[in-house]
Amino acid sequence: MVKLYDGGIYLVNGKEIVPEKEAARVADLTGKAADKAQAAKGTMAYGILASHNTTDDMDHLRMKFDSMTSHDITYVGIIQTARASGMKEFPLPYVLTNCHNSLCAVGGTINEDDHMFALSAAHKYGGIYVPTNMAVIHSVNRELMAGCGKMILGSDSHTRYGALGTLAVGEGGGELAKQLVGRTYDMARPGVIAIYLTGAPRPGVGPHDVALTLVGATYANGYVKNKVMEFVGPGVANLPMEYRNGVDVMTTETTCWSSVWVTDDKTEEYFAIHGRPQDYKKMDPAEVAWYDGCVYVDLSSIEPTIALPMHPSYAMPIRELLENPAEIMHAYQEKANKQIKGAVMDLDSKVRGGDIYVDQGLVAGCSGGTFDNIVAVADILRGRSCGNGTFTMSVYPGSMPAYRELLKNGALYDIAGAGAIIRECFCGPCFGAGDTPANGEFSIRHTTRNFPNREGSKPGEGQMSAVALMDARSIAATAVNGGKLTPATDLDVEYQTPKYFFDGSVYEKRIYNGYGKAEPDYELKMGPNIKDWPEQPALSDDLLVKVASYITDPVTTTDELIPSGETSSYRSNPLRLAEFALSRKDPEYVGRAKAIHSLEADREAGKGLTDEVKAVYAALDKAGVANDPENTVIGSTIYANKPGDGSAREQAASCQRVLGAAANIAMEYATKRYRSNCINWGMAPLLTKTPEVFSLGDYVFVPGIRKNILGAVNDFDAYVVKADGTVTKFAVSTGDLTPDERQIIADGCLINYYRNN
Repeated sequence: MVKLYDGGIYLVNGKEIVPEKEAARVADLTGKAADKAQAAKGTMAYGILASHNTTDDMDHLRMKFDSMTSHDITYVGIIQTARASGMKEFPLPYVLTNCHNSLCAVGGTINEDDHMFALSAAHKYGGIYVPTNMAVIHSVNRELMAGCGKMILGSDSHTRYGALGTLAVGEGGGELAKQLVGRTYDMARPGVIAIYLTGAPRPGVGPHDVALTLVGATYANGYVKNKVMEFVGPGVANLPMEYRNGVDVMTTETTCWSSVWVTDDKTEEYFAIHGRPQDYKKMDPAEVAWYDGCVYVDLSSIEPTIALPMHPSYAMPIRELLENPAEIMHAYQEKANKQIKGAVMDLDSKVRGGDIYVDQGLVAGCSGGTFDNIVAVADILRGRSCGNGTFTMSVYPGSMPAYRELLKNGALYDIAGAGAIIRECFCGPCFGAGDTPANGEFSIRHTTRNFPNREGSKPGEGQMSAVALMDARSIAATAVNGGKLTPATDLDVEYQTPKYFFDGSVYEKRIYNGYGKAEPDYELKMGPNIKDWPEQPALSDDLLVKVASYITDPVTTTDELIPSGETSSYRSNPLRLAEFALSRKDPEYVGRAKAIHSLEADREAGKGLTDEVKAVYAALDKAGVANDPENTVIGSTIYANKPGDGSAREQAASCQRVLGAAANIAMEYATKRYRSNCINWGMAPLLTKTPEVFSLGDYVFVPGIRKNILGAVNDFDAYVVKADGTVTKFAVSTGDLTPDERQIIADGCLINYYRNN
């Protein structure tokens, strides 16, 4: 059973849930009357935030982190931004991993060129370099960097180490660049939601089953959006640490801001095993803690679960799917085909004789590739066969220490013996760059996401496969049934629980740790694809933007804004990568954006305005709207109902910016991190309640935008100018902005802001 409380609750002694309307019970339990303001300080999250806040104002946080981490899709842009902003040395431990663009044949030498850039940057600025395929980003940070009461900032959205008592946050690269130049991470204090666990999971029910159930219960209603999920309750003690890690990393898919768990003897043992006993401390809420909401989870009620294409929140028990497979699979097929363009997803053909057959199973990355998950897979596959039909299975351990231990205890031997393939430590299956299925195939994966194109297909070229998320145990159960979808609870399996022994010697031999040992004269290795960021204009007094894409889907993911997979090979070349912007969602966008950008280039060069732009200003004149064409930046914009779900990659915003975008317009922003990316790249994050007043190809004129943004005026008017000269006024808003965010937008981007300030 999963229950969402309507309103806030008090948690007394870590066990007793007291809804706000029953607050009098707090006095009965503690002898003291309920004090919401004081109790709000009793969460674990509040204590961690307070210890990292650089001011006394807990309502408006300005925080510095204990360490940071990035992988090889994001670190080049971050370091380039920080260099351009005056950074001379990494002021905190910064872990650079190479686990995303590890397929170095894609794009020629450019992936490995970036890895060599990172190694040289680790020498020059004092960083920590994790070589290719040594570990996936979150595995190595759990093993080496997380600690109770710490905060870690990562440029990957799944930066989550809450089960280890760490508030970890995934953000766009601009926020990491701020830390590298000694600035702070600024935000209003987030709300905190209690995730109250009770009971224990049944055999065959794994962490992904719990996680997907949580995502399904909280994503669509925004119950935990931009808040901290705080895991409490007696059920926590019934979960092994890797099980907790597996649930925790998926909290990102709820759109929460971060997460943290109570710690106990199992947490203490984890740190001891990893040679870091000093990083453990007992963490619990205060005697009385106030939470802005509560999700009650009876772990014993969780069933093997599947999240159907194309979102982790499309979750349901496998049992429920198998009770009505044809109707449910067809419904999700049609739902997907309304969202994608250029190809057709086929789920109908996977239903045969009342059963569902899949073509591929993967267990990988920070969520699936944990020691415990892979041991469970081995328990199911031992002595059995994946068959010699179309079904294939691959397993990717999360780190080399885990890989070696799985070799030693025979788990990988048993998995390989069943016909499954053992892969390297690689995040590829999570973002569309590894084990891409054939056209029309259906893949089940214990990975983090099943967004469009996350499996590696290219619908614009007629290639389309489908991905559902499942736990490693049920994937293995499906494998031994020849690809027939099977919940692990249907099998009689004796699960072993071998003790994990962490041997960090391979890290000592291969990881370069230069923190505190910067070598300023060390030369950066700049491959031919590594380019500096193009100059960006400051915000003019007024702004004229043309709508270059108009997206009406309920949610637009960052993968739709800038596809992942092989396109990420060009992430160190801003203009080259920008060629792929919206390519799988709106293939005409780049051409439209470039045409609009040329209007601004001509204006800046003094070549005058085109007849089309002159007609826009003439229409504004006729409507009595004051304007100054010669001094007004012309940019592009996109409209999407709710953009930015998913990845923290700043390229979702920066690619628009280098193509000349000056704003985004939305009903709401899916995540804080995407909105922050827009701001850090100088694009005004505009909100509107009336998107129907404009459409693709219309111009939007925003008078006085610079004065309003710098003057902390959040709500103001804009004007739509249509091709026939019709002018319509409508209301827009920026939402709340910090003073620094206002100045960043006015200056044109974060790099300009640091150059000017």
